[in-house]
Amino acid sequence: MHATDRYLHNPDALPVMPELATRLMRTMEREDTSLAEIGALIERDPSLTVKVLRLANSAAVGATRSVANIRDAANLIGMRRLREMSLAACVANLFPNKVRFDRERFWRHGLATAGHAKVLADLCKLNPDTAYIAGLVMRIGRVLMLMVEPEIVARCDDLNDAPDSLIGHEVEWLGCSHLEVSAALAKRWNFPNEIVDALVAARDPLAAFPFSPLGAVLRLASTLADAGDLQLAEVDTLVSVQPELMARMDLDAEDLVERLLPWDSLTMGVDQLLA
Repeated sequence: MHATDRYLHNPDALPVMPELATRLMRTMEREDTSLAEIGALIERDPSLTVKVLRLANSAAVGATRSVANIRDAANLIGMRRLREMSLAACVANLFPNKVRFDRERFWRHGLATAGHAKVLADLCKLNPDTAYIAGLVMRIGRVLMLMVEPEIVARCDDLNDAPDSLIGHEVEWLGCSHLEVSAALAKRWNFPNEIVDALVAARDPLAAFPFSPLGAVLRLASTLADAGDLQLAEVDTLVSVQPELMARMDLDAEDLVERLLPWDSLTMGVDQLLA
């Protein structure tokens, strides 16, 4: 039995990716997708519409005027940002509230990972939309692990006091990391194989065969998010913790300093996301 099987043994209890989220992801595969199409998809779900309007009116997107409808939101923030916010809103509410964990901290980390992954992917000539989705769900498997083995997962959290250390603690105490569980969920949700494979490869990108550039981007983005969560200098931390992986991806620290968005701007709006 694989180490992840105990978290997936009850298919009926696993979260189901909303059909709307799946349709939004499919629009990324087409070059002819329009703002009007994205807006029409969102408006099919009244609760999601309300949430997206809250986000659009928040400081997270720097709105300078009130947004009253999805069309205004689309025109103000653009198709890519509108789609990202909508996907984040769908994914953030996959698990019932009875599962106890620090949701705001969890999703701050998820949004930061996704935002950093998008920039890193662009620098590495990868698809930034794919990287954003992969970064958004990168730690989703941790919630399943928490539901099954809360005490051990909490122990790993207590030990996780340094950037990029959580995966090692999970492997030691649980026999696998959240990445494999997240990959299993992504496969169940019919995510592209590129994302599923990248999630698995992110456990040890330099050892993965074949090498997964997206897996490397995810591990680097997660390390940056860890640094931000711990209030450390993000790029300096990345240089210290992942120098070989940065070299493998031909990433320059000065470029990252110029391109990466601040932690606060990536994580604002989490309260509206979870409302």
